[in-house]
Amino acid sequence: MFTFLHAADIHLDSPLRGLEGYADAPVAQLRQATRRAFDNLIDLAIEEQAAFVLLSGDLYDGDWKDYNTGLFFIDRISRLRKENISVFLASGNHDAASQITKVLRLPDNVHLFSTKQPETVTIEALRVAVHGRGYHTRALTENIARNYPQALPHHLNIGLLHTSLTGRQGHEPYAPCSLDDLKAKGYDYWALGHVHTREEVSQSPWIVFPGNVQGRHIHEAGAKGATLVRVDEGRIAAVEHRDLDVLRWSLCQVDLTDCATMDQAIDAVRQTMGTEQVRAEGRPLAIRLQLIGKSPLHAELHRNSAALTEECRGLAAGLGEMWLEKVQFATQRPVALAADLGEETPMADLIRAVERLDFEPTTLMELVPEIGELQKKLPPELLHEGGLVPASIANASGLREEVKEMLIARLMGQGGSR
Repeated sequence: MFTFLHAADIHLDSPLRGLEGYADAPVAQLRQATRRAFDNLIDLAIEEQAAFVLLSGDLYDGDWKDYNTGLFFIDRISRLRKENISVFLASGNHDAASQITKVLRLPDNVHLFSTKQPETVTIEALRVAVHGRGYHTRALTENIARNYPQALPHHLNIGLLHTSLTGRQGHEPYAPCSLDDLKAKGYDYWALGHVHTREEVSQSPWIVFPGNVQGRHIHEAGAKGATLVRVDEGRIAAVEHRDLDVLRWSLCQVDLTDCATMDQAIDAVRQTMGTEQVRAEGRPLAIRLQLIGKSPLHAELHRNSAALTEECRGLAAGLGEMWLEKVQFATQRPVALAADLGEETPMADLIRAVERLDFEPTTLMELVPEIGELQKKLPPELLHEGGLVPASIANASGLREEVKEMLIARLMGQGGSR
């Protein structure tokens, strides 16, 4: 019986984005997160007495600023060498972009697979055959899986491949291939990389994306780590995920449907933050809040979004080891807007005009003339503080629905009773 570890998409020294705006965030420490997560991988391999470690591409994050990134990797891999743990490495698209890697000699416990054609390395003492190929260019669009050799008889066969398979959202379609392409090779385990979300594509045979070892922004939320595989009598007996991340990104939805007051809404946010902190098991957290639900507070939330965001930041700071990346206001009205507006008035006409706007093709400011005539019907006091459309919001992107709701809430709040 023996074990091996499968990891991918380390992205050593990749910057974590989205934290620089927080004055109390230890940015310098957090920039070391990918290194610290890699240290956790090394520690896990040693603790589990792994026979070998598979790295399925994107060890690096493109061109290095200097040699320190490569020297760090060599130093840590040398720890495995002292424990007689081998490393099998297939380069990915980001590794192909790094030129300095070509001039650093790797320790003799590392096998770097060819970038020209698939090759096979055997560990006869374990009756294991590892097949792999790396990237010779960043944008590898050919199906290289088809050229992998067939399974070696009387061996546990493993394939290393950095691929998007038939496509995964948010990832370039590199080294595309089908599930049938992989199954046709007769391997026992396919160690994939490139997709940053863990996925067990198949269990017969095992085809696994382990995800990346450290989330780097809010779109890489949740637990990150590597896959531990146990082999017994030449067969895969267990496949387990192990957390390795040192900072966790969390996308938290807070349902405000049953919240009748702002105090209740704040309590719901506080409870959600506390729950996420427990789940993080002591790791620092970077949180994005999404306020959802058909809430009676809908208009008030949008009208006071800036103040509420700062109050949420205060809650996060009070819990410690937590930073609020953003608050998204995605609640809905409990009553349809048409019913709420009632009779025809200039205010009702203006609000309906805002609701009908499509902000996709142009900026909000370019669309303001569309409602210019209706604005003229409103009292001057409704146009104070720089008008209905603050410049900072007008220049923002990706906030179409939020901007609409903010404008409607502001108009209804300023208009008073009808």
